[in-house]
This record gives sequence, structure tokens and C-alpha cells, in this order.
Amino acid sequence: MNSDESRNLVEKKESHINFDVHMSIRLLITGGTFDKEYDLINGKLYFNDTNVGEILERGRNTTDVSVRTLMMVDSLEMTDEDRELIISQCIKCDEDKVIITHGTDTMVETALKIQEAAISKTIVLTGAMIPYTFGSSDGLYNMGSAMAFVQTLPHGVYIAMNGRYFLAGNVRKNRKTGYFESL
Repeated sequence: MNSDESRNLVEKKESHINFDVHMSIRLLITGGTFDKEYDLINGKLYFNDTNVGEILERGRNTTDVSVRTLMMVDSLEMTDEDRELIISQCIKCDEDKVIITHGTDTMVETALKIQEAAISKTIVLTGAMIPYTFGSSDGLYNMGSAMAFVQTLPHGVYIAMNGRYFLAGNVRKNRKTGYFESL
């Protein structure tokens, strides 16, 4: 299945988890390793549906979160149009706190594009190096970190990975170590 087919299969859908808490967070899903699954027959990773609802439940989240799936793509296949959709959704949503799940390979590029849009909100991108469905994924930890950072950091664009946050424009993915680091 190519990325266009993945985009077409994803029904633009929203779910709303309300725990009667004052702070509200918009969570935008774009795919990435976070949501990949393993095909035992073909030995390949693929997208089925987002795991974010399960992650929030497993993490015992009590914050008001509105989840919207924008796309399910590998970040290496993300287009300029996809990034424009992400920016548009960040601007349009009522919440001033936004988390974006994103593939790690081009997360920095997307964060910079969002930063260029000068949106007056706290926006945190996060992802995983290992699919959540593998059980040993860093996805649950990264999502928990992103949830905390989006509620405490001032307006700006950030990346939350490996228990740390980084300002967009001051971060890179170290491809030798698999960790994000400050420039």
C-alpha cells in the first residue's frame, strides 16, 4: 500500500475524551512509527488505525483531549500539502495546546514549518522510534512527556522525545544514536 492509498483509507475522524478538567488539548494524528503495525506474512510495517486512544487510556490520562486523525503516513512520504494541512488544523482548532504525533525522520522539518507560521499556541510534536504495538515502544513515554510539556511550556513549537523537550530550530535527530539532541 502506498502513501496515497493510506491517506485515502484514513477516514477523517474525531473522538473526544472528556474527564471534566479545565485544560483542553488538541491531539493531531499524522501516522509515523508511533502508529505502525507489523505484517507477519510480508514482514513489513503498515498503518491500520491510530493507537493514541489506547495510549491515553493505558497512561490513565485525565486531561480533556480532542483527538483528530489527519493522515496515516510515514514522515518520509509526507508532502508539503500534508504539512499545510497540519498547520491549518493547528490554526483552526479552538485549543491553544496542541500535540502532533509524527514520524521521527522529518519531525524537525515539520516543526520548523509550523514555527514559520507563527501560531500563538503551544505546539508539541512527538513520536516513537519503535511502534507502540511492539510492546517495548518509547511511544507511551514520549506521549506522556508531550502531555506534560504542552501543559507547562509557553507558546511556541517544540519536539518532545526521550523525556526532553527541544525548541523547534534547536534540535536534530542523531541518526547514529537514535536520540534527539540540541544543536
